[in-house]
Amino acid sequence: MKILVVVPTYNEAENIRDLLKAVLEKAPKVEVLVVDDHSPDGTADIVREVQQTEPRVHLLERPGKQGLGTAYVAGFKYALAHGYDAVMEMDADFSHDPADIPRFLEALKEADVVLGSRYLNGVSVVNWPLRRLMLSYTANRYAALVTGVPLRDLTGGFKAIRREVLEAVGLDNLESDGYAFQIELTVRAWYLGFKIVEIPIVFWERRKGASKMSKRIIWEAAWRVWKFRIEGLRLQRNRRTRSAPVNGG
Repeated sequence: MKILVVVPTYNEAENIRDLLKAVLEKAPKVEVLVVDDHSPDGTADIVREVQQTEPRVHLLERPGKQGLGTAYVAGFKYALAHGYDAVMEMDADFSHDPADIPRFLEALKEADVVLGSRYLNGVSVVNWPLRRLMLSYTANRYAALVTGVPLRDLTGGFKAIRREVLEAVGLDNLESDGYAFQIELTVRAWYLGFKIVEIPIVFWERRKGASKMSKRIIWEAAWRVWKFRIEGLRLQRNRRTRSAPVNGG
């Protein structure tokens, strides 16, 4: 399979060079697309330096900070336009371990979406304060309950997705950001009937730089999950209608 790892960035100059090196070493067959939102710290300049010696690294620059959700959509569209069979989502700050990529690709052989779960075998998060951990765990339980999707880590951003899923979910209709984007994408895939599996990961708090998490992103996820449930049921109903036999045939 032709795999593209999509890495959104905004002010990740401290991490991006080391991350690209680690991804390419741990997963020799993948390529990487950095989607940079005009980082003032020169993140894109570092990516261009890496490109001079590494043809597997690609760069998509955007004119300003537009959010995580739209960055992933832009990366997914790039993957579809350039003939990739699957994509991976991955943070730029080493919260996601590049050494886990081969496990995702192995699981993807039998699934349409593979989610890296922090909560599959207990709690696997390192260096988070208790308050943030409880917020994340509770948000995932809440999202699963409201949407009806029985997964442990709906808000996680370390995942692998087959091309067929990207073509079916309606990328132009994805309008959320942050946690909410991750939930929306997975809920749509679930209600469209795609096979989703979770694999355990360890989530590490970022090594360098500042977190992009905000109260706005958290509250967006909290109220949007109700909309995702309704939209998911609509997608499921339409899918069943299209597949129903005509005139008893």
